Amino acid sequence: CFCVRGGSESGCRDPLNRLSVWNKLCYAIGGAPYQITGSALGFFLQIFLLDVAQLDPFHASIILFVGRAWDAVTDPTVGFLVSRSRWTRIGRMMPWILFSTPFAMLTYFLIWYVPPFEQGKVVWYLIFYCLFQSMQTCCCFHVPYSALTMFISNDQKERDSATAYRMMVEVLGTVLGTAIQGQIVGGDTNCPTEPDEHDSRNSTSTSIVSLNETKQAYLISSGVICIIYIFCATVLFLGVKEKKESGRKVSQLTFCQGLWLVMGYGPYIKLVIGFLFTSLAFMLLEGNFALFITYALGHRKDYQNILLVIMLSGTVTIPFWQWFLSRFGKKKAVYFGITWAVPFMILIVCIKSNLIISYLVSVAAGVSVAAAFLLPWSMLPDVVDDFKVKNPDIHGHEALFYSYYVFFIKFASGVSLGVSTLSLKFAGYVTGSCSQPEAVSLTLKVLVSPVPVALIAVGLLILWTYPIDEERRQGNRKLLQEMLDSDSETSVLGSSV
Repeated sequence: CFCVRGGSESGCRDPLNRLSVWNKLCYAIGGAPYQITGSALGFFLQIFLLDVAQLDPFHASIILFVGRAWDAVTDPTVGFLVSRSRWTRIGRMMPWILFSTPFAMLTYFLIWYVPPFEQGKVVWYLIFYCLFQSMQTCCCFHVPYSALTMFISNDQKERDSATAYRMMVEVLGTVLGTAIQGQIVGGDTNCPTEPDEHDSRNSTSTSIVSLNETKQAYLISSGVICIIYIFCATVLFLGVKEKKESGRKVSQLTFCQGLWLVMGYGPYIKLVIGFLFTSLAFMLLEGNFALFITYALGHRKDYQNILLVIMLSGTVTIPFWQWFLSRFGKKKAVYFGITWAVPFMILIVCIKSNLIISYLVSVAAGVSVAAAFLLPWSMLPDVVDDFKVKNPDIHGHEALFYSYYVFFIKFASGVSLGVSTLSLKFAGYVTGSCSQPEAVSLTLKVLVSPVPVALIAVGLLILWTYPIDEERRQGNRKLLQEMLDSDSETSVLGSSV
């Protein structure tokens, strides 16, 4: 990867040069920290706050909700700041990534630390959770990294290919984050003995030792993830070189002007709203599938393996979807890939519980998860290119398009979490119980089948109106190349004079 920075100057500056496999891998590895930390927090933070930090469930809910809200709100703000940043010797996006990395690692580690005091624990976790979201998941790392797609190459096919590499590594990162935290922390218990262990935790010396060991395990796992984090950031820095747009200056707009600029662009709005509905569908499926497997299907001991099958299936099929969208076009890939899961969503709730069928459905669901994961990030650059063609005098606002998309997706995540929790509460969900009322089973079936299917239908109807097809995309590609060649000639003439 280091050869990218150490290679010939002409190769680095040539806007038509192709990205090597190593370049794409280095870029893809840079996206792994977001998924590794995200999966660890998503699967284990709530359990950690309740059972290890021993916070009141209401306080834990406040921490999780405020952190998610802070995460979503700060995305557009920092996207605006990134769009106004100046070009430096190492690029426009890279300084944000490098600056945020040490602070993100520190705040992530402190999230998993139990302070030696009772008063102020809530404030401790609230502060460090929000700080970590600011440093990593929402703005200083992920938004610049997402916008970096537009600066690694001027060729659409190369960007699409790099995005496919990125999606595959990020899916692997999700599996890796869950595996690291799960294997080090452990804590799998037999359901019937769980209440007794919880009740005796503060009454026997054995329980106290066990709790201290669990605290230590969380710190070890967070330390391992921090090491992986800095490794991935280093590989990204050494292996990826941003390509500066010759002769173009960043337009300086106010926040409101930038907001109006992005949100007033029709193709972008159709793309974002369409994927907002489809993403919400898959988030509902993802967030409730473990509970559905456990309580509705009765596969309590197999739910982790079933979830792992989904992620592995998604990882394996990402190259297929990259080939499919290159061969048949991105809109066809959207319709074929996302609708693939619909029959299996219906099948899983209509037949009697069967472990083999559950695994088969998981494999099929993973195929669609891969498409839903890859295609939005592959189509966003097309919208940005289309915007550049329509607005040739406005430059440097790529980060705004990415930050608002991330905002809406995280908004969908918050909605799915809230709707699921409230629905289960109204259905009579009993916390800590090994069995749930029949109404809970019915609610879970609704949350993983009819509701996602309806959301997918709405999202695909909106995406049907998305105007950037293959013909328009190829036309934009030629126009942008002409604009780039014109700017290069102007720059050369100016330097010669």
